[in-house]
Amino acid sequence: MTDAPDYGRAFALWRAAAPDWQAYTHHAFVEGLRRGDLPRANFLHYLRQDYVFLIHFSRAWALAAAKADTLAEMQAASAALHALVHHEMPLHVTLCAREGIDAAALEATQEAPANLAYTRYVLEAGYSGNFLDLVAAHAPCVLGYGEIGRRLAGSGGPYAEWIDTYAGDAYQALCHDVGALIDRALVHRLGPDWPALPRAGSLASRFATATRLEVGFWQMGLDGV
Repeated sequence: MTDAPDYGRAFALWRAAAPDWQAYTHHAFVEGLRRGDLPRANFLHYLRQDYVFLIHFSRAWALAAAKADTLAEMQAASAALHALVHHEMPLHVTLCAREGIDAAALEATQEAPANLAYTRYVLEAGYSGNFLDLVAAHAPCVLGYGEIGRRLAGSGGPYAEWIDTYAGDAYQALCHDVGALIDRALVHRLGPDWPALPRAGSLASRFATATRLEVGFWQMGLDGV
C-alpha cells in the first residue's frame, strides 16, 4: 500500500496492519466514483445510508468529548463533530435534494444491516472502552475518506462535488488534526513507546475491525440494498 497520507504515527502503523485497508480504499464503489460510472441510484442509496451513519458518528464524537482527559482532546472532538453536522451532513442534504429526496425523506431512511453493524460497533467501542478505543474505531472512516479523497482528487465527472469535499483543504486539515489527536492521546495515556505495549494490539484490532465494516458499507452501496 503506497502513497499513504501523513496523518500521523498511529495511522501509519494501524493502516499497515489492517488486512482490509486496500479493499476499503480501492473498493469497486470507490472506483466507480473515480471513473464516474457508478449508477446514480447506488450513489443515492449510499448517501441516504451515510446520512444516517453520520448521525450516529456525530454522537460518537460527542461521546469522545465526554471521555476526553484534556481540553485539547475536547476541542478536537468538538471540531470533528462540528465538521460533521455543519459541513458533511449538509452536503448530503444538498445532493439528495437535487434528486428529489427532501430532508424529511432523508431523516426517515431505514438503516441497512451494514449500517447498523458499523455504527453500533463504533458506539460500543466508546461505551465499553475508553477514549483510545473510541478514536481507534473512528479513525478508518475519518482518515480513510481523507486518503480516498486525496487519491481521487481531480477525477472530475458526476461525483466531483463529493470527491472535492474529501480532497479539499478543510477536510484534509481535519484528517491531520484527528491524526495528531490520536497520537497525542496515545502518548498521554501509554507513553512514547506505546507501540511496544500489549494495548497497542487491541487498538490496532479496533482499527482493523472498523476497516472491515467500512468495506461492508461500500458493498451495501454497490448492492443497492
